[in-house]
Amino acid sequence: MGIVRTEESERRDIEELSCMLAAVHRRKDDEDFRGTRLVSNDEDQEDKVVCVTSGVSFLGLAIVNHLLLRRYSVRIILDNQEDVEKLRELENRGEMRTNNNNVSVITAKLTQVEDLVQTFDGCRGVFHTSAFTDPAGLSGYSKSMAEIEVKATENVIKACARTPSVRNCVLTSSLLACSWRDGAAAQDLSPVVNHDSWSDESLCINKKLWYALGKLRSEKAAWKLAEESGFKLTTICPGLITGPDFIDRNPTATIAYLKGAQEMYANGVLATVDVMRLADSHVCVYEEMNKTASGRYICFDRVIESEDEAEKLAKEMGMPANKLCGNACEHIPCHFELSNKKLASLMSRSIRTCYNQS
Repeated sequence: MGIVRTEESERRDIEELSCMLAAVHRRKDDEDFRGTRLVSNDEDQEDKVVCVTSGVSFLGLAIVNHLLLRRYSVRIILDNQEDVEKLRELENRGEMRTNNNNVSVITAKLTQVEDLVQTFDGCRGVFHTSAFTDPAGLSGYSKSMAEIEVKATENVIKACARTPSVRNCVLTSSLLACSWRDGAAAQDLSPVVNHDSWSDESLCINKKLWYALGKLRSEKAAWKLAEESGFKLTTICPGLITGPDFIDRNPTATIAYLKGAQEMYANGVLATVDVMRLADSHVCVYEEMNKTASGRYICFDRVIESEDEAEKLAKEMGMPANKLCGNACEHIPCHFELSNKKLASLMSRSIRTCYNQS
């Protein structure tokens, strides 16, 4: 029998955790700031306040830590008591970096637009990284969860557009929203999968690729709302997110992503990205949104193209290599080619800017 917790008890736990984080911030040594440009006025400080949905997830935590290193104040949205307890464990283990920036913890339901508007108030930007799990789904991500994800994304974008302080939003989509295309049915389809590519919704439904469908519909819904409201949005479409113990720390998304892995491998679109590089890409794109960044960005750092690469990835997940590339486990001449030139160009310019300012 589970323990029933009231909203009041959750609120007290969150306040306690926020106080603990603040106390750790104050105790940090001033050496953390050597060589760092200090914020000089209130307006600059306001520009450094951002919100991250699901900040204790595998990707969310990495984004939060990257933001803290770059002197942002971060509001972490948690959806339930389990997330609060997870954040407490992360802080106790030292996995939540504290660089004297404010970290505030807020519970808000992504199903309630008004809750999100109140949570976003005072923030300049929002990183929407949330994904959803369904214990009843065979992959942990069912068709119903795809529908929930679409609704949550719509609510986040609506809240962003209604919150005067929020100027920009970075939405985490997926490479799967770009790469599931029926080459046989569309003879004029470009062989290059890039930021202009969209997956075929009918193909996703027919193959029961619910994770791909959820990301595809969510991103399209976000773009529609952003265009209607004039709100500034960018989306990042990453490959399979990897990193230390990723299969244990991010099991639902990993297993759901790999449904159809053999076909992705055969088509040359089974790609991965390290969680730290992906987090850095999110922050980079966000910081460039007031300059040149816009639209969609594909993010990956390797494409699984050989038996050795497939075996290495499978070993990291504790599964047979043929689950990724079939019984032969030989690379078949692919139908498509992945391109992330747009993101690579943006990050190259951003890195040069950082070096020039240091």
